[in-house]
Amino acid sequence: MPIDQREIIETIRMTTAEHLDIRTVTVGISLRDCRGATPDETGEKIIARIRTVASNLADAARGVEADFGTPIANTRVAVTPIAIIADGFDVQGMGTVGRALDTAAEAVGVDYIGGFSALVQKGATTGDWALIDAIPELLSTTQRVCSSVNVASTKAGINMNAVFRMGRVVKQTAELTADQGAIGCAKLVTYCNIPEDNPFVAGAMHGISEPDAVINVGISGPGVILEAVRSAGACDLGNLAETIKRTAFKVTRMGEMVGREMSRRLGIPFGIVDISLAPTPQEGDSVAQVIEAMGISRCGAPGTTAALAMLNDAVKKGGLMASSYVGGMSGAFIPVAEDAGMIAAVEAGALSLEKLEAMSSVCSVGLDMVAIPGSTSAETIAGIIADEMAIGTVNNKTTAVRIIPVPGKNIGDRVDFGGLLGSGPIMPVPRFDADEFIHRGGRIPAPTISLTN
Repeated sequence: MPIDQREIIETIRMTTAEHLDIRTVTVGISLRDCRGATPDETGEKIIARIRTVASNLADAARGVEADFGTPIANTRVAVTPIAIIADGFDVQGMGTVGRALDTAAEAVGVDYIGGFSALVQKGATTGDWALIDAIPELLSTTQRVCSSVNVASTKAGINMNAVFRMGRVVKQTAELTADQGAIGCAKLVTYCNIPEDNPFVAGAMHGISEPDAVINVGISGPGVILEAVRSAGACDLGNLAETIKRTAFKVTRMGEMVGREMSRRLGIPFGIVDISLAPTPQEGDSVAQVIEAMGISRCGAPGTTAALAMLNDAVKKGGLMASSYVGGMSGAFIPVAEDAGMIAAVEAGALSLEKLEAMSSVCSVGLDMVAIPGSTSAETIAGIIADEMAIGTVNNKTTAVRIIPVPGKNIGDRVDFGGLLGSGPIMPVPRFDADEFIHRGGRIPAPTISLTN
């Protein structure tokens, strides 16, 4: 379907009045032939590869931004999971390779680099464990590196040994970045059913089935959807869903147009548009406020999950009509600290951890940018992760946990991460524990839905 100039003109209106931006242009880069004999040699090869492929990314993004009049909030790089490239290295070696990623990201001028990752849903190699154990120190000593670990899938079940290890890693990362509000945990996410073409951090990576290099685009657009819902007036929910779908179509078209132009300028194939609604701390750019505009008095009230399910479905339908190359996670994100409406709902007592978990069953990702007391145990964090992994496994969807136990902070305190990461209140966690369950370890078997062969 050709893109014409009228779509550009309409997008300019969305940009100036409704906070539309392209949240990220992410270049995925394969590192599968970058293994060296030592961690240092591997790091040098990785830096050279990223500089070769992505050296013009930031300049190209600025050019497209200027020509199209639509802001591009971030440029990013995603690479092949490092646990695969560096398998066999010890914790120190994994850290050396991780720091090379940070060096490469700085050299090409991108905001973040994703792919310090491991896929351990069914089991883990010695190298996988080494990478996982290297995460806390790496995230505390680098600026741009993001890390993800896939501990569950519908086909494999839930690796509870890895879940518990991630509970401890989250705690350690928080402690090592305590002087920055535990910001290291904002760059760390635990996944079920991780997508291979995700352009969004902290879970961005370049899957093993991806080509040498590819351009993936992540759109934003909660403000555009919010204005459309408000303008729809007192229509019934079917007509409201149609309004959201049509608006998501327009936003997705803009995303694909930017992606294809970036592809042309960089000489890198276009991959996918991730049609996720990614909010920001800015007022009016909030998924929670969209839900409230639909008729929910405060996000978290009864009816919230139903409203979010309708929103998510309508966005996907509109995006799929607009592009044949939709991927990533694609839906509505509900990150607490990054969404002004979510923050307000928590502060009003309308939104709890348990309600967020229920909402995650019908939208993209899961428990995202949730700040909790620093005293929360690794076992309790692991239990929270396990619950979210179960939702993803049984429902055959991507879920994730990006949770932040802030040292020295208690319920009702606030933490400020700055920029797009936002700020938020410290949320309570259940006072009862699952320590014995977590310490059993092993693997929760795959559900019956996995038997689809």
